[in-house]
Order: sequence, then C-alpha cells, then structure tokens
Amino acid sequence: MPKRRRWKLCACRAALGFSFAILLAAVPVRGQSQDPRPQLQQTQQSQPAQQAQPQPPTNAPAQQQPQAGQSQPAQAQPTQSQSGQSTQPQAPAPASTPPTAKQKDDRIFGVMPNYLTVNGVDVQPLTWKGKYKITAEGAFDPYEFVLVGVLAGIRQAEDTDKPFGQGTEGYAKRYGSGFADQAIGNMMTGAVYPSLLRTDPRYYRQGTGSVGRRLFYAATRIFVTRTDRGNNTFNASEFLGDATAAGISNLYYPVQDHTWANNLNTFATQISVDALGNVLKEFWPDLHHWISRKKDDQ
Repeated sequence: MPKRRRWKLCACRAALGFSFAILLAAVPVRGQSQDPRPQLQQTQQSQPAQQAQPQPPTNAPAQQQPQAGQSQPAQAQPTQSQSGQSTQPQAPAPASTPPTAKQKDDRIFGVMPNYLTVNGVDVQPLTWKGKYKITAEGAFDPYEFVLVGVLAGIRQAEDTDKPFGQGTEGYAKRYGSGFADQAIGNMMTGAVYPSLLRTDPRYYRQGTGSVGRRLFYAATRIFVTRTDRGNNTFNASEFLGDATAAGISNLYYPVQDHTWANNLNTFATQISVDALGNVLKEFWPDLHHWISRKKDDQ
C-alpha cells in the first residue's frame, strides 16, 4: 500500500474519532427562542396612549383672524384625490423588519465549521465574492488549524514521507503540506470552479423523509448540485476541484510520490470525505435536537 494512501486512511479515522470525542466531551447548548409580539398587539397597546392625550376645551375662544400685514403660519393642507374627496396627509409608516428564518447550526459537534449548509429552498444565490468569502471562512477556521496539526503529528509518528525528515523541520513540512491539501481542495471545489461554472457550492438539506431516502440524497449530492438559477446540474465543480488539488499537490510532496496511483488515491479520498461531510450536514440538526432533548430530560 503506498505510504500516502496509508496516512490518508489514518487521517480519516483520526478525524472521525476526534469529532466523536468532541461530541462526548461537550454538548452544544440549545439557544433560546425569541417570542416576537404580533404587530396587532402593538397597535392595540398604542391606542390608549393616543386616547389619553388632552382634548382642547369646547369653550375656547375662536382663533383670531390675522390682521392685514401679518403673515399667517404655514399649515399642512389636505390633498385632493381623483374622486374629489379631500384626504389628510398621513405620516409614513415605519418600515417593518422582515422575519428572519431560523439560522442553520454553523458548527457540527460544536467545533466543525458548517457554513456551506442551508435549510430551505427560497435562498438568494451567491455572488462570486460571496462564494469566496463563505468558503474561506470554513477553510481557514481555527478548527482546521488544530485538525491539521493533529494529523501532521500522526504522519510524523508513522514516518510517512521520509524525505520530510523528523524533528521540528519535518513536522513543519508535514503540517504545511496537510494544510495545503485541505485549503486548496476547499477553495477549488467551493469557490474557484463554482464561480467559473456558475454553480452553488452550498449543501441544501432535504430535512424530511425516511432515513434511507435522506441518506441517499446526501450521498448523491457529490454528483448533483444547483446552478445559480436554482436548477439541478452535474457537480462538475466537485470533480474538477478535487482533481486540480491532487495535481497541485505534486508541487510540494516528495518526488517519489508523484505517481498516477497516488494522485488517484488523493482524488478518491477527497471525494469520499466530501460525501461523508454531506451526510453529517444532513443529519446534524436532528442529532443536535436529540442530544439537547436528552440533556433536558436528565
């Protein structure tokens, strides 16, 4: 088995083990829900205040007419509609804030970034700047730096990529190559190719249906994605992005690893990791709700 393939498999196992360890160690706290008051209730509460205003006395003297040479203060004049009836000018109504939809859980197990997941179908398309921004937030999240550091330590303990050597220098090379793998892969599949091909890099949760149906839906999103117009299309950005990242990795890995077998293994590993990520994105809100409910029952 090629060495790069061996450490790739170990890296996947370590990532999964680290995620579930975080799940057992720290359970996310469920946020408090807001209870906005209806607009009708606010208007009913404002009516007593308007009725409590003092009315002018009925026996008040008539308003004196302005004498000649004196200017009369300007007053708001009623406007006349097309039907001939006069209407009083009305103050502009305050702009109402549209209700915000429930935000997605941005972190899986409380630590893994989850910025590219959306709930619902009526979602505004991303601009090319938005695609770069939201992908970079996940690729350069603090969690990624910690995870790459753990995987680099495993690679050094197994002495993979021997030309990197040992010690601080060898660890730095393994850390740099590992971080380059994940950063380049994420940016290629989430920003560069989606901007060129005008596809949406986000994962749209199904959220309903049987477990098997949702599992099939999540796994097949590797092959199917949405365009910026909302239509389904082949996910060319995923395959082109992972292939490009595998090719670029030849620039910083040892020469003996520059083989078709290693490049194909890197490509297949990244595809598998992304498919597993889609499954986590699909079922994480359900798992989060179940964990929170079990915690409240205790």
